[in-house]
Amino acid sequence: AGYRECVCVQVRMAAWDLSVSVEELGPDAPPLKISVTSDLHIGGVILKVVEKSQIKQDWSDHALWWEQKQQWLLKPSWTLDKCGIHADARLCLTPQHKPLRLLLPSGVTLRLRACFSSPVFRCVTGLCKLLNIRRPEELSLLWPVEEKKKKKDKDVEEELKVFRRVFICALAGIIPKLANGMPAFFAETPETEAVYKMLAVSQPAPAPETIAKLYRSTNITEKAHINSRWLDSSRSLLQQGVKENDKLLLRFKYYTFHDISPQADAVRLTQLYEQARWAILLEEIECTEEEMMVFAALQYHIGKVSLTEQFVASCPAMDDLDSALQCLEVKMEGESSADDMLVSSMIYTQPKRLTLKGYKQYWFTFKDTTISYFKSKEESCKEPIQQMNLKGCEVAPDVSVAGQKFCIRLLIPGPEGMNEVYLRCEHEQQYSRWMAACRLASKGKTLADSSFSSEVQSIQSFLAMQKTTPSTNAAQTDESINTHSLVSPRYQKKYKPKQLTPRILEAYQNVAQLSLTDAIQKFLQIWQALPDFGLSYIVVRFKGCRKDEVLGIANNRLIRIDLSVGDVVKTWRYNTMRQWNVNWDIKQVAIEFDGNVNIAFSCVTADCKIVHEYIGGYIFMSTRSREQSNTLNEELFHKLTGGHEAL
Repeated sequence: AGYRECVCVQVRMAAWDLSVSVEELGPDAPPLKISVTSDLHIGGVILKVVEKSQIKQDWSDHALWWEQKQQWLLKPSWTLDKCGIHADARLCLTPQHKPLRLLLPSGVTLRLRACFSSPVFRCVTGLCKLLNIRRPEELSLLWPVEEKKKKKDKDVEEELKVFRRVFICALAGIIPKLANGMPAFFAETPETEAVYKMLAVSQPAPAPETIAKLYRSTNITEKAHINSRWLDSSRSLLQQGVKENDKLLLRFKYYTFHDISPQADAVRLTQLYEQARWAILLEEIECTEEEMMVFAALQYHIGKVSLTEQFVASCPAMDDLDSALQCLEVKMEGESSADDMLVSSMIYTQPKRLTLKGYKQYWFTFKDTTISYFKSKEESCKEPIQQMNLKGCEVAPDVSVAGQKFCIRLLIPGPEGMNEVYLRCEHEQQYSRWMAACRLASKGKTLADSSFSSEVQSIQSFLAMQKTTPSTNAAQTDESINTHSLVSPRYQKKYKPKQLTPRILEAYQNVAQLSLTDAIQKFLQIWQALPDFGLSYIVVRFKGCRKDEVLGIANNRLIRIDLSVGDVVKTWRYNTMRQWNVNWDIKQVAIEFDGNVNIAFSCVTADCKIVHEYIGGYIFMSTRSREQSNTLNEELFHKLTGGHEAL
């Protein structure tokens, strides 16, 4: 018979030394050497390091950072072998939450604890939660412009340290409870309540010298360089070189503001207003002289009212009322008394590049979402010369009340991009109705929509703001107005304060009765109506071209712009996009549109990841709806924006 024997063999893993530095021991302390085996998990490594350090403290927020690979080791159950860690690895045990100096649009700098280990998207969500800013997906972080360091410049800015309670909330991921319309931890003491009011109430107009010192982009290329400083939303702060106590800017990145409620959005509205105000003052966006005077008057009024009027606290009953009114507005759709057709004699032009605009008089009709035009009123019963469906078009004003110029600029989608059309109205009443009709048609709404009348009234009120009205002698000689803090440097050079004061005060008479909330919303409404609103620029090189061009990225379209003259060459809308992808090896973005239209370009002033994230981010924003809960689909955001590094 055969002979069998069972032999048990125990294989012992070879032990080796792993170097781990501990932040609490100081930057000059040598790394700790611990004996490990390849099957030891990350949690076990941390336990050994903590025991050897002999420091008694709460280590729950600490994690291992792998210096060579620039990555966090956040899965405590993974073994060293699974992570690919060998004896030459340099690890550091460091807190995941660290102090960060956060510069808000209002100019206030807060020192908060931010999460350095989670993706920037989640980090911003946490910061906004602490500051009571809803819809954090619209914001992101970017590096400030490099400033020249001066001697004796240590105390130039006043920093507000938000106390430890905020740090604890950040660590625990607690959603702050509201008290008197503000997070409860801000309401505990008068000092912290004052901090919150600095966030929720507009700050006084800065001195002209302050504005003069701030960075101001002078051309479209410099504007494009600003967008190269956005942090990658898919990667953590530490992965992108952010250190403890570094300064970062918190800004609205995506210009599509969802579900703004004055009752719940005191901080959000104020910070959005501040970002818009600085965009005007630093000439990041172009506006006419008349518009600048209206912006100045609104700033002056907001500054005065902010001294006496408190920020709006959140009221659940008012929120319910707003929702009920919105539902009622939907039910009343089509029950408006507005006409279902507009007919007018207007001047029309289809401008060509490098030529003067040639206007011709035609008879126009506007029905549903379509404009038709004829040679004359008598010809209107026949076939039109042309019909233009405005659904999906871009509508921008080109108005000068003083010069009695009332033009509507239309960018209408076509097979080869966008066709540019100008309509010139005879007077402001005609302009108001046609402009309102064009705006509604661009959204797929008709003249029978319940919002037509309110849209007309809104346009007329804006035109009224630009009219000069006689002011009282007391108003004309108001010495308190700091005119050069209310207008951009261009108009500071063009006019003296004695010339600006009466013009601003004349415009002020038209807005003096507005409440603080209404004034801020009116400012934002006019800002959003500017032709270049919401455009983010990147200098690119299109495939097959020898010169650099500019790509303008908006919330619903991409725009190809001639760098030398600034003219729009072509426009492509996202709703015609079939797919887009990035060749990460050669850093080239390729996009396919309907009609076999394909474009490809490489980025000159920014990483192609930034363009990829902008496009995916705007598509993500378009998936939001009022009915959805406040829970963000972070996985979908990273799928659309993360590229090859998507989580």
